[in-house]
Amino acid sequence: MDGSGKIVRYNMAFVHHLVCQVDNGRVLGYDNAHSFHERHFLGQASTAVFVSFAATLQHFLNEVDEMKAKH
Repeated sequence: MDGSGKIVRYNMAFVHHLVCQVDNGRVLGYDNAHSFHERHFLGQASTAVFVSFAATLQHFLNEVDEMKAKH
């Protein structure tokens, strides 16, 4: 966070080595480690649309819940 409480860097990851053997087991992740917003899924990275941290967190949690429900 910066001095005003704004989140400036984030990294969320769902790791499961039995599901994904690449990318250190990261099945799903969102981050802005390279100065832009990315979505990682099963070893592939793509640019992610960013509205807010809260929206990205909720989207990440929803995706994890969907994946867990399928297994």
